Amino acid sequence: MRTLVKNRRSFYYANYEGSIDTKDKDEFFTGEKDPGYGDPVLYTKGTISSASGYSGIESFGDLADYDRVIVTGDMNCPINEQSILWIDETDPSKPHDYVVRRVAKTIDVIAIAVSSVKVSKNAVQG
Repeated sequence: MRTLVKNRRSFYYANYEGSIDTKDKDEFFTGEKDPGYGDPVLYTKGTISSASGYSGIESFGDLADYDRVIVTGDMNCPINEQSILWIDETDPSKPHDYVVRRVAKTIDVIAIAVSSVKVSKNAVQG
């Protein structure tokens, strides 16, 4: 997949920032922790593949559990293996629809394997 400007697609991502204490419906702490994410950030330098039907033997080891691949020539790409993404769902105020499975870096390109998720309406978004 090429990283030409004409192939780029915008999407949002948020990086993990640590655990947060969970509260119940009455605003009492439950003693459990949920992942906490920063504010969603618009990313415009990635090319997103269509749905994938193969396993990434070379780039991602023997990882077969991913749906799409994001490729970018931006070697300072802040997306990591704990990031969440809004790819098909373009409104970051709604629950994210993808998680990062693996990041593979080469000399001049970064490939990011992502898989779709079903997130409950009560999920913490940061």
